[in-house]
Amino acid sequence: MTVKQLSLPELTDACTELGVSHVGLWREPVQAYGVEAAAKLVRDAGLTVTTLCRGGFLTATSPEERAAALADNRRAVEEAATLGTDTLVLVCGGLPPGDKDLHGARERVADALAELAPHAEDHGVKLAIEPLHPMFAADRCVVSTLAQALDLAERFPAHQVGVTVDTYHIWWDDRAPEQIARAGAGGRIHTFQLADWITPLPAGVLNGRGPLGDGAIDLREWKGCVEAAGYTGPIEVELFNEELWARDGREVLAETAERFVTHVIR
Repeated sequence: MTVKQLSLPELTDACTELGVSHVGLWREPVQAYGVEAAAKLVRDAGLTVTTLCRGGFLTATSPEERAAALADNRRAVEEAATLGTDTLVLVCGGLPPGDKDLHGARERVADALAELAPHAEDHGVKLAIEPLHPMFAADRCVVSTLAQALDLAERFPAHQVGVTVDTYHIWWDDRAPEQIARAGAGGRIHTFQLADWITPLPAGVLNGRGPLGDGAIDLREWKGCVEAAGYTGPIEVELFNEELWARDGREVLAETAERFVTHVIR
């Protein structure tokens, strides 16, 4: 998503040129290219798919909408398995129109997980609940904190359901470090994502993720926190940013890799 202006072949070429060996994919471009064809493309390029994003949106109240959401998530699990990743990221969904019951919405997520988790396990895929910043609670994700995400995940075995730790969404939460430790102790950190927090946020706020090093988040501190919790997996950079998307994608990818080394590794 950081370089969504690149086609999948362009993305794999750029990753190969820059020595980027892992890539997180999104369902829409994969579906447009063809799931089997995308799997072959990344495999032939020697790339490992870290995660597939996204499943979720599991808060609907009508039986028809819930059935459609479950069917779509089963397909997402199968797509992840085809691509060779063991992790499907879930954005749980916001409040249905006219609904103000956050607790009830979260319980509907739990009900959906009870149906999806065994299907995911059968395909060798883990579900990673991603809490989103509270500004998205109404329309995108009723799960706003790692504590809430873990309260859901811990109803299921860790090899079925865990969490996504994304700096953009949790950096403000002074309880997040202890929740990362809790997730690590339970083997539930299924992926770790980076983006910086810059202000002012753009209209619509969704595409306001800042390039690494441009904002208020101490990225090295959060990396140390997840590592102290035992996480040793890949670290993804996920930037929704209109200015980046308007630029040459290869330049953005190269710059992002450089910033990762400068602001996260060193």
